[in-house]
Parts: sequence; C-alpha cells; structure tokens
Amino acid sequence: MRRLPIDEEVTGDELDKDVRQELMSLPKTLAGDVAQNLVMVARLLDEDPERAYEYAKIALRLASRVPSVREAAGFAAYGVEKYAEALAEFRTARRMTGLQHLWPVMADCERGMGRPEKALAMAGEPEVKRLDKAGQVEMRLVAAGARRDMGQPDAAVVTLQSPELASNSSQPWTARLRYAYADALLEVGRESEAREWFAKALEADQGGLTDASDRLAELDGVEFIDALDEGAEDTDGTKE
Repeated sequence: MRRLPIDEEVTGDELDKDVRQELMSLPKTLAGDVAQNLVMVARLLDEDPERAYEYAKIALRLASRVPSVREAAGFAAYGVEKYAEALAEFRTARRMTGLQHLWPVMADCERGMGRPEKALAMAGEPEVKRLDKAGQVEMRLVAAGARRDMGQPDAAVVTLQSPELASNSSQPWTARLRYAYADALLEVGRESEAREWFAKALEADQGGLTDASDRLAELDGVEFIDALDEGAEDTDGTKE
C-alpha cells in the first residue's frame, strides 16, 4: 500500500477523544497509522483538498469499519467535489452510528450532483428536527441554496428568514447565515437591504469565514488597486 509522508510533529493524539476511542478497536500500531492520516486530512482539507483526499483514501483502506474514518473520507471527497462518493461515505457513517449530524452535508451533496429537488425534500424530513441548532441552520442554508439552484431566488430569501437570522447573539454560524441572506437579497435586486446584511455578516465574522468586506466594498463602488501592479496609476492620475 502506498504511504504518504506524515508531518514529523503529528502523533495522532491531536484527534478528538471520541475519534481516538473509536480507533481503540484497532491494533495499536494500525490505530496510530490511521490516526496520523486522519490528522493530515483535517490539516489539509481547506488548504490542499486534493492531498487531504489522498490521506483520507489511505485511512479508508486501513480502517473502513471505523465510522470516523468513513466520515473523514466523506468530507475529503466533498472537498474535491466528488459528491456521489462523499454521499456514499456519509450514508455509511450515518448507518454505522445512527447519528443525524451529517444530514445537511448529505443534502448538499445532492445539490452538487444536480438534484436540488432531493436536497429540498431532505430539508423537510423528520431527521432535521433531531439536529442541533447549528445543524438546523446548516440545513436552512442548504435548502436556500437548493431554491436558488431551482431558479427560485425569492423563495431562497424567505427560506433564510428565521429566528436565528433575527437573533443578536453571535454563534459560529451567524456570519454565514447573514452572508447567505445578504447574497440572496442581492440576487432579487434588494441592494440596500443586502448591503445592510453584508455589514451585519462582517460584524459577526471574527474568523474571516466570508468575503463580506469585499462584497461591501463592491456595493459601495470601492476599487482596490494592487500596489505591485506596474500598470497601476498614481493618485495624480499618471502611471508609474
């Protein structure tokens, strides 16, 4: 089996304790190998999804009966837009655990496969009521995206209107929800409201999860010029 290099400082102990508990069903050496590959998946998922996918495939070959491995493989496949593969992994992980937290991303896989109607149907299933608040917000975001996929932008706006959107409390999902609402408003031509919600998204976005600042600047007609661009003009209107 092909092996990929593991960063020297990666021990596998970086994993969540529940994942480490799952891996205890494996022989110790094997568990260590799987854990290191899972850590590499988590580290690379955002910055280098192709490599993350490669590490996930190794972990999957080593321990396909571990739910967390199937889930990690699902997210890695999702990251490289292999939606059918991701959905299969998520379904397997859900079947193994009986948990519902993957329901929104499963629905988003349906969107990725060009089946927004299926994603929208999933938003109305009983499983949604068993999600925590973050999961329910995520499901709402997916449903709104499905509405837009189906050419129903006004319905997307309505879908995102919720107590969570109106709340002043700041949660990990607040910025993304406000941003999605602003973007939906902009699509239906409600520009002044969109600007207001992009500003609210920026206020809540402590981790830089969105490009709300860029969208605000765009709406305000602010143009950023690369200072290193040799063709950029000086402030007096002349080129350097």
